[in-house]
Amino acid sequence: MSSIDTAFQFYSRHIYDEEKIELLVQHHLKIAGSVPAVLWELFGALLTERPGTGSTGADLLGWEIKSAKEGGSYEYQYHLNTGAVKLKEDCEVNHLFCSYSETYKDVVVRTIKGDDLAEKYFKAWQPDYFNNYDSSVPKEQRRQRFRRSISFGYVETNGCLIMKVEDGKLVYRDDKVIPKFNKV
Repeated sequence: MSSIDTAFQFYSRHIYDEEKIELLVQHHLKIAGSVPAVLWELFGALLTERPGTGSTGADLLGWEIKSAKEGGSYEYQYHLNTGAVKLKEDCEVNHLFCSYSETYKDVVVRTIKGDDLAEKYFKAWQPDYFNNYDSSVPKEQRRQRFRRSISFGYVETNGCLIMKVEDGKLVYRDDKVIPKFNKV
């Protein structure tokens, strides 16, 4: 079974959970955001066939996993003690972007190499990151998090399409993308 098939099976059982979605609707609760980030990371691990790093860096060996509601931006967060290293690492790893509809019936997965994002995003964010955690500012006045994002439109235009799910069905796949990106 290909990694796309494995990831799609996981999606069908754990991300697009029709029973859970119906219950959320019945009880007038928010649907979007009901899938935790760790499930997207597991989805990405199954798709890329790469293990988690278990550290504060990239989510998986050679991959950063991001998810956002369709049309929303993909958020990156950098912390005081690990952010500088993470910004550098983001320039080197692949980035897997999963966009989803409100009900998770529709999912689009794209990827972009970190070095293709580096100049426009990660390297450009570095001065602001260091200003955010400026040690000359009193500790209690420093921000706790440094957040930036990559727009949905940029990923849609520049990302390499891996798979597309519509109405809960796999309608597009490119089994050649992941092996090509894993070689880097």
